[in-house]
Amino acid sequence: MYDNKWLVRFFPFLAWFPVNSIVLRGDMMAGITGALVLVPKAMAYAQLSGLPVYFGLYTAFIPAILGALWGSSRQLATGPVAIVSLMTAAALAPLAIPFSEEYIGLALLLTLMVGIIQFSLGVLKLGTIVNFVSHPVILGFMNAAAIIIALSQLDLLLGIPKGRSDSFLVDIWEMFTYLPHTHLPTLAMSVFALVLMLGMKKIPLLAKPSVLVAVVITTLVSFAVGFAHKTSGAPDTIADPAARELVASYAQAQARIDEIKADVTAKAATLRALEKANDARAAADLNYQIDLLNLEASGFEQQNKERLQYIRKLSFERADAPEEQSAMLYLQGAVPDGVKTDGQHWHIKKIESGKMSLTGGGDVVGNIPAGLPSFRVPALSLDAFMQLFAAALIIALVAFMESISMAKALAAKTKQRLDPNQELIGQGVANMGGSFFQAYPATGSFTGSVINLQAGAKTGFGMVFNGIFVAVTLLFLTPYLYHLPKATLGVIILLAVAGLLTPAAIKHAWKASKADGAVAIVTFCVTLIAAPHLDKGILIGAALALALFLYRTMKPRVAQLGRYADGTLRDVKVNPGLPTSEHVVAMRFDGQLYFANVSYFEDTILEAVAEHPKARYVLVVGDGINNLDATGEEVIQHLNERLHGSGITLVFSGLKKQVLDVMRNTGLFDKIGQQHIFANEDQALAAIYEWLGEAGKDDLFCPVGRPQPERPSSLPALEPGIAR
Repeated sequence: MYDNKWLVRFFPFLAWFPVNSIVLRGDMMAGITGALVLVPKAMAYAQLSGLPVYFGLYTAFIPAILGALWGSSRQLATGPVAIVSLMTAAALAPLAIPFSEEYIGLALLLTLMVGIIQFSLGVLKLGTIVNFVSHPVILGFMNAAAIIIALSQLDLLLGIPKGRSDSFLVDIWEMFTYLPHTHLPTLAMSVFALVLMLGMKKIPLLAKPSVLVAVVITTLVSFAVGFAHKTSGAPDTIADPAARELVASYAQAQARIDEIKADVTAKAATLRALEKANDARAAADLNYQIDLLNLEASGFEQQNKERLQYIRKLSFERADAPEEQSAMLYLQGAVPDGVKTDGQHWHIKKIESGKMSLTGGGDVVGNIPAGLPSFRVPALSLDAFMQLFAAALIIALVAFMESISMAKALAAKTKQRLDPNQELIGQGVANMGGSFFQAYPATGSFTGSVINLQAGAKTGFGMVFNGIFVAVTLLFLTPYLYHLPKATLGVIILLAVAGLLTPAAIKHAWKASKADGAVAIVTFCVTLIAAPHLDKGILIGAALALALFLYRTMKPRVAQLGRYADGTLRDVKVNPGLPTSEHVVAMRFDGQLYFANVSYFEDTILEAVAEHPKARYVLVVGDGINNLDATGEEVIQHLNERLHGSGITLVFSGLKKQVLDVMRNTGLFDKIGQQHIFANEDQALAAIYEWLGEAGKDDLFCPVGRPQPERPSSLPALEPGIAR
């Protein structure tokens, strides 16, 4: 092992060396095996994120290598995953049209922001920040996300259109209205792919490469039967006047929307210049113009949204013509007598730049650019940065939580040292580097990590070889993926997210704590309802979990103590019938004394004193007090003065060093008096009863060392696990 600690700190991969040929061979096999599984899944996840499928391969290339080089886990596989892909789509869909150039630009900026956040947290050693997002919140979010991901694939599995609005549930409901228009060949391909993958899972030899084998077979079938039928045409080739006018109006409105957006972008740049020049009047006038343009664009977008609902339901038959571009399109069932058609049913897939993209068959991947991703600097924009910041922060935290949980599981099996902060740095470097090579946010992949472990990967070279194999795919194999059905990719996603759906875990959380179970259920419901705005679900869940934590700490366990037969002090509520003293009130406080709960501490003690009018001493058993802040110190000081004024002495036992340090630094230690602070409760009680003298002679609440009464017959023996 390379032993220069200073260099290893900045270049963690140096710790892999020296590497012998046996280790290197094992890493190579793990990398190739992982890549065979990763390639089809990467394309599927890119599709889920709203990006062209080849962006999934880009994300499985550079980030995979960088994450391995700068992470601390030697088996963790970094790349595209379902949950982060969905969150990426949720963050970008409200801002741009999926698959558009604007959408791609925002995706690269989002990746860079996620990487910067993760890297910064790692450098500042803030890896523990993920603990603020509780397990019930993640449970609720993951289960809701699994349902959203599964439902979002229905359009691909059935070959029906899917709307895009500000409500995922509305889009799904609209999609269900298209069920009568299900494309049967697409449905058949989906069922075929599903049967293939599930069937091969039961064959040990084919279990691991089942996804790849299904991709190869469905691609060959798609090519052989001519699954994909695509063409293009102009709106004026539509024979029906009403349908032609509808499509033409849509195209004109879309062209106007594009003009407005370009104008707004130019005016926004001018506005920033005017604001820097402090030209308030001109800036206000220009801002007004921008608002009017945005309002006009919103009107056109709403109109086109309504038009699109009708356009998607149009089904055409295309007449045979020497030139496809000029072939007339007739509404299904309205073909004039004597006109010969091509026998296909055509639907409008997309309208762009005044041209219609038509599909008469199933949807396939299509052309994938051959070659490695080119270097591209993400477009930096203050407006886009502000719009994406909340989503980037949440993606960064959720992605890291997913990565670190897997890394810990791997480390437990391999006995390797894991550094959470170094993992944050590794994930940050992976995303920052990936953003310059057209990758979208990546994180630790469960499937890839398990394959690395099972295949015998010993160092991060396994993921380096994995990335190299993906690069080979991009360079030489992309032409063979043209006929890959998108339905197959939908099935891959469907099976991949099946493991995210864990209702039993939510039920378990409910059994453990109804409050935690409620947090998981609320997070689940809000995430589902708020989709595609997934950040709302996890933010509300996290806020609820934080509120629950504060509520619990505001009212921690405070126990009034009685003397058990064996001489120990125990909670009288847990052990009813224990003897107490009319002269001594003994209380145990479990938790930190800080501004949120110190009033509760004070009130509890005063109530106990009120119930014991003859009390002369209050003993606070402080073994469970872990911290004391300024407010807590001040309240204790006032409580001591108040009790002293009533002839009652405040006594402490078992206080921890950090609490005693605060008391000494503030002078509270001296005000209470060293003679009233003891190492344990028995010493405190012994002193108290010495001070009481004859008054405590017959007190059943006597200290250890004095004659003990017989255990009352009503008191059962203490069972193991019962709280004191």
